[in-house]
Amino acid sequence: MTVEDCYQLGYITKPHGLKGEVQVLLDVDFPEEYQELESVFVQQGQQLVPFFIDTISINNEKAIIAFEDINSLELAQGLRGCSLFLPLENLPEMEGNEFYFHELVGFDLIDVNSNELVGKIEDVFEAGPQTLLSARHESGKEILIPLTDELIKEIDRENGALRMFIPDGLVDVFLED
Repeated sequence: MTVEDCYQLGYITKPHGLKGEVQVLLDVDFPEEYQELESVFVQQGQQLVPFFIDTISINNEKAIIAFEDINSLELAQGLRGCSLFLPLENLPEMEGNEFYFHELVGFDLIDVNSNELVGKIEDVFEAGPQTLLSARHESGKEILIPLTDELIKEIDRENGALRMFIPDGLVDVFLED
């Protein structure tokens, strides 16, 4: 299992107590949906290592997890800062204009105003409070577009296209020399 085959569930912030439990910050929309987890992948260096869960207690975006074979403060301390991952196939399928960031990568970005291809979406990321799309224009230049619900007209999964209302002149800013 590789990081590319997974999504990040959260990360271990610190040990909890003396018996090896850890506190986890869950970076998901609905943390309560993970109450029945049996295992996760813990990133250690470049490797994803499966860890089995004895108990999990979720309160808002925080969880206390007891892993099998992690039974001391010292062992728990070694997990501090490690990211937790789950396979992408565990994600529920989205419909309509709901989406996961990773599923837009590779889609064509189309400007609804002109019905023209802006470029291929290469990345979706958060820059402070703003979510941005990074698309590669045919000129080779990167175009950054704010990603908001108001600008999205349609997510066409069948044809791999995201149709958006792109503000006039925004693409031109990135294409100027």
